[in-house]
Amino acid sequence: MALQVSPFPNGCVAGIHAVGWAFILPCFWFLDRLIALCKSTTPERTQRLEEGCYLHPLKVFFGSIIFFILFLVTAPLGFLGFMLWAPLQACRRPFRYHRETPASPDETHRGFELVGKASFGFATANLCLLPDSLARFNNLGHTQHRAALIGQHIVQAVCRPHIRIFVDSPSSCETLSPSNSILPTVNSSSYGATDKHAPVSHHSDSAVSIPKSNSQVVCVPCDDTEEPSTDSPSLLLNMNDNSDQQGRASQRSVPRALLSQGLRQQGDVPWEVSSLFPANVDILCLEEVFDKRAAKKLTRALKPVFGHILYDVGVYACQPPCRCSSFKFFNSGLFLASRFLVLEAEYHCFPNSRGEDALAAKGLLSAKVLIGQNEKQKNVVGYFNCTHLHAPEGDGEIRYEQLNLVTKWIGDFQAANKLPDEDVAFDVLCGDLNFDNCSPDDALEQSHCLFEDYRDPCRAGPGKEKPWVIGTLLEQPTLYEDDINTPESLQRTLESEDLRKRYISPPVPGKDRPLVYPESGQPWIGRRIDYILYRENSISKHCRTVCVRVCFSSFLYTVVSLFGSSRNLLFFEELFLLFRNLDKHIAACSFNSPLFLSA
Repeated sequence: MALQVSPFPNGCVAGIHAVGWAFILPCFWFLDRLIALCKSTTPERTQRLEEGCYLHPLKVFFGSIIFFILFLVTAPLGFLGFMLWAPLQACRRPFRYHRETPASPDETHRGFELVGKASFGFATANLCLLPDSLARFNNLGHTQHRAALIGQHIVQAVCRPHIRIFVDSPSSCETLSPSNSILPTVNSSSYGATDKHAPVSHHSDSAVSIPKSNSQVVCVPCDDTEEPSTDSPSLLLNMNDNSDQQGRASQRSVPRALLSQGLRQQGDVPWEVSSLFPANVDILCLEEVFDKRAAKKLTRALKPVFGHILYDVGVYACQPPCRCSSFKFFNSGLFLASRFLVLEAEYHCFPNSRGEDALAAKGLLSAKVLIGQNEKQKNVVGYFNCTHLHAPEGDGEIRYEQLNLVTKWIGDFQAANKLPDEDVAFDVLCGDLNFDNCSPDDALEQSHCLFEDYRDPCRAGPGKEKPWVIGTLLEQPTLYEDDINTPESLQRTLESEDLRKRYISPPVPGKDRPLVYPESGQPWIGRRIDYILYRENSISKHCRTVCVRVCFSSFLYTVVSLFGSSRNLLFFEELFLLFRNLDKHIAACSFNSPLFLSA
């Protein structure tokens, strides 16, 4: 059963809430403009110097007077609206749900086990869509413009033509592509997990039927893979080991078809640096979408492709109700857009936030989505979890406790919503965890038991990244320099270790301990504070997952080079799913998980 669209129990409560917010908005907007007028971003200061504009102090002086007067005039109306708005938060569901009506009444596709493949794409990004005045303290501006442009660029990138590589081989590798999705990319009416018009041949001498779409097809030979055996222990070696044991995982070679697409093989996972956004994302999770108007702009931009959107996630006012010690001025900032029907969703607010982070309702959003039905008419579902942890450095104990809560809440959600007659295809946790795997100051979080349950393809062990990993947190003062202000220039910078040292944030030293980084003979990586994790012990027993590709991308700079930067990199992981069917035949499937990374 799908979620109810309105977050309120009835239309009367929703109407009173809308009236209260309408009274608050003018007062809030004038205060926002008053603060924004006094805080300039780096591009604005540079532009004034280049144009020789010396009237800016007068603009600030008179503009501040005007906006302050308007703020005082609208303050009584805003207070009245607040008295209507605040009490209603106790009966508000902690998220809004937008559901786009599909062109076809059948939202899900059936028979993905019949074609022997399925692929799912996940993305997450920290966009820093705060109210404009607060975003400027992060050297960002024009929140509303950025929100609209980000949505447009993501949709254009997801729907762009892409290349599918059909491997002519007697092996089971079948279709391999950097962005091979089972979902058509031409419109939003396609939901679910299969392309019913793309049958795949299991024989090397058979013709392959290609669907009519915006895809280009390249057929290449593949002679470096072997037919997997259902009882071969080497193929599934250490599938259920945790992320600290991935170095001992299967060493099965990656087909040359993938390596020819710009991937580099180092260790057990091919990787690349790219300026493109991976096509065919199925579930998109964004962090720091605090501004309500920006969230609505994103929803309007993304809804043609992502028909199911959860936004305005979080709680407001006194939490718990009737307690003034913890007042939430902002929601959680989480935003989830999905091609799949959302069956269940649940949000939990962290109770232990401190300082400026306590003003926002950061927490965990868990969702259960309907992918489709298999050949036995059983529902196939997936679990997707996204979170944003406590930010300030030096508060590792708070983040550690929040990781404990995340683990508990995910378990409770899945236990309450799992049905015996359904198959689980994936269980993913992603988001901005605000700690890295190389800083001595983050040693407590690095050793959390979460990483024994969920796997991180970039992690070699507690406090140690794999040598090919690239940090994802850019230094704030350098956001607009020529080496990183376009997707292409940032890509070149990320590929150079010497340049990365100038722009990627270095590790945080521990207390009373000098920082020695990197260790002798190790590359300089920097801070990677955003993650995409997956686990296998909670999915169906006939499913197995192997990570076959990681991509670091600078795509979002196509947007932010106009209005500022959100310090975001794009991180793309391709996981290889192995489905063991009832007839003991193993079919290989690509599992795409693109991930935006940021501060």
